Amino acid sequence: MSELFGTLPDGTPVHRWTLERAGVRVRVLSYGGIVQSVEVPDRAGHTADVVLGFGGLDGYLTHPEPYLGALVGRYANRIAAGRFPLEGVTYSLAQNNAPNSLHGGERGFDKRVWDVEPVEHGVRLSRVSEHGEEGFPGRLDVSATYRLDESGALRIAYEATTDAPTVVNLTNHSYFDLSGSGSPAGHELRLAASRFTPVDADLIPTGTLDDVTGTRFDFRESRKVGTGYDHNFALDKGPTPAPVEIAELHDPASGRVLTIATTEPGIQLYTGDHLSDPFAPGAGIALETQHFPDSPNRPEFPSTELRPGETYRSETVYGFSAR
Repeated sequence: MSELFGTLPDGTPVHRWTLERAGVRVRVLSYGGIVQSVEVPDRAGHTADVVLGFGGLDGYLTHPEPYLGALVGRYANRIAAGRFPLEGVTYSLAQNNAPNSLHGGERGFDKRVWDVEPVEHGVRLSRVSEHGEEGFPGRLDVSATYRLDESGALRIAYEATTDAPTVVNLTNHSYFDLSGSGSPAGHELRLAASRFTPVDADLIPTGTLDDVTGTRFDFRESRKVGTGYDHNFALDKGPTPAPVEIAELHDPASGRVLTIATTEPGIQLYTGDHLSDPFAPGAGIALETQHFPDSPNRPEFPSTELRPGETYRSETVYGFSAR
């Protein structure tokens, strides 16, 4: 089901699509590929929205920086100093998270209106990112398909092709609050990650992969999340052709459980410490499946390069249950 959600200042209409299956209801916007809401039941059968979002389009236009629920790209996360080399050429990007480039630049995929078409149990969003858009090389044909499977899990599958060498790293930037009450303070997290990428003062990876043992980054056994995280974890499974479960977020109070399976080699844990009005700091937990930050400048990290004749593919599955 689709409906008009609002209109951009230039008159472009923005539509909202509602997907519903197996007791789960998800709303997706053509603006930014945003997951506006995800409604799921708790252990008693009471339904609540478990992601942060705005009720109207103005909220997303007025408060773009949290990237609430957005499809971010062409490169999710940070690129150091807004520069990277590729095929002997150094490309310069907007330093919109000074001194770095963040989530695709000043007007990344999260601020674009996508073409949307219905598919079985979902919608397919697509657009063309022209050569030079936000400084990135290559004309990128990109799509993201959002589906609800028979269990009510939200599956997001990304594909992209290019006519020139480029870099690609796409993710969804939803903030989860499984309580549905505005605070995930008691949430417990498990991550299948024995290593993480430590960062410098500008949140750029130093290039090492550090062992989580004996540190606050050890979530191999489920425990309370806390605050103070904006870090990438190197998943033990590495990149895989099909999604593998790597995370579980649990709210003991409501019983709601979020599981995440992905093809990606990393996941960014961000505890929302810099969220601001109308949301309180820490009001949601972002778990962004991804390739590592600053990979275009780190040949020792899994590559994010895409060349003509290749197809970028990535899939992440968000499963919902209660116990």
